[in-house]
Amino acid sequence: MKIRFARYIPLVIAILALSGPAQSQDLAAFEKNVTEFTLENGLTFIVVENHDAPVVSFLTYADVGSVDEVKGITGLAHVFEHMAFKGTTTIGAKDLEAEYAAMEKVDEIFADLRRERHKGHQADPERLASLQQAFEDAQKAAREFAQSNAMDEAIDRAGGAGLNATTSVDATRYFYSLPSNKIELFFSLESNRFLDPVLREFFIERDVVKEERRMRTESSPVGRLLEEMLATAFKAHPYGEPTVGHMSDLDSMTRKEAMDFFNRYYGPANLTILVSGDADPAHVKELARTYFDRLPARPATEPVETIEPPQVAERRIVMEDKSQPVLLMGYHKVDVKHEDDLVFNVMSDILGSGRTSRLYTSLVKDQKIAVNASSFTDFPGSKYPNMMVFFAFPSKDHTAADCEAAIEEEIERIRNEEVTEEELSRAKVRARVNLIRQLDSNMGLALQMAYFHVLTGDWRNLFHSIDRINEVTAEDIKRVANEYLEPRNRTVASIVTMEDESSE
Repeated sequence: MKIRFARYIPLVIAILALSGPAQSQDLAAFEKNVTEFTLENGLTFIVVENHDAPVVSFLTYADVGSVDEVKGITGLAHVFEHMAFKGTTTIGAKDLEAEYAAMEKVDEIFADLRRERHKGHQADPERLASLQQAFEDAQKAAREFAQSNAMDEAIDRAGGAGLNATTSVDATRYFYSLPSNKIELFFSLESNRFLDPVLREFFIERDVVKEERRMRTESSPVGRLLEEMLATAFKAHPYGEPTVGHMSDLDSMTRKEAMDFFNRYYGPANLTILVSGDADPAHVKELARTYFDRLPARPATEPVETIEPPQVAERRIVMEDKSQPVLLMGYHKVDVKHEDDLVFNVMSDILGSGRTSRLYTSLVKDQKIAVNASSFTDFPGSKYPNMMVFFAFPSKDHTAADCEAAIEEEIERIRNEEVTEEELSRAKVRARVNLIRQLDSNMGLALQMAYFHVLTGDWRNLFHSIDRINEVTAEDIKRVANEYLEPRNRTVASIVTMEDESSE
């Protein structure tokens, strides 16, 4: 359900097109449609009114992602995202007392199974098989006491759409849209989700995440290469760990660990809720106090304290695979709050955004050594110092090494020569256009406002960033390129195609 933000598009365009006092005036006009408030327990609401259509989009932004995990529980943020749809003590429960007893039985058998597995080669195969069967039988019995899709079905019956969630290194987001006359349903369901969650079918959902890992990483050459690159580039910071988790961690995690994770990271002070669309702020505030005041206050979690040390030497991964060759080159860069972050965005646009970019023009159009070449920033996240990445897919009869040499030439150019005013102007226009495209729906606006509000401290930075992009100069790009795009600061990862022995 994509309800366009038609009433505000002219105003948004005006804000993005202008700078200085004029932009401030238009932003002030937009602010009249925005209401912010924070409950006593620390949960923040941002309401954006748009009464063009009787629809409201809801986004719950949890300030927790895989970056908050430690060794042994990697993948848990993603697993909990799945669990958050499994209902509560009142949603999806048939016989709660019997269900809890059945889930505890599942946990007990899994604990025995895990202990036996930890014996390694000394494990008793017959006991392993017996425990595995008992584990599966116990899960089947526990499912009899629950309606696991009750939350989804309640939203569907109310005319909801777009129900989904995402987990990244930095955040977990839950979102959907409802008719505006069903707004109270959101407050009831969402507050229950974080008040009394029941982690039913935990191991079943854990296995779903394991299958996602097999599909996206273990069965994907590029997925494996990306994982190797991150693990090599980040030797200290948890950005080096896969969001989907290591398979051994997924195999061994428990329901108790998931509940401990929830209790630590899902306090109201870690949640921001965006309500965007046909909503009355006074009514929203009333419902928020009625339903979300029930959530007990907890201290806001502290940021990750581990800092990735400066990279002092180039790191390199060469992966042989029966795949087309691929090249990735990652350079460490600053986080979203650093003044140079937007310089990287403009530089990446000039080097690698679209068919007119320098990389595409050089590698694909002119030299014809690649079928695609580009660059992007904020990998794998933006909350902490991250990476700017260059990539290329070599064309037939060309290699990753060919593309690496060509990309290095373009990097040297931008380090030694100032970009043209035409390139700079074009990049700034694209920044405005891309932002407008992301804001042309209730949900799009909610996603962007939440991102800036949580990571930079104020949703208004969504609009102020355009002012700051306008201030980026050719000298800034050259300075940042020379400071960061140097060989010792990079990690190079490539796939070298294995010869097919059967063809020899």
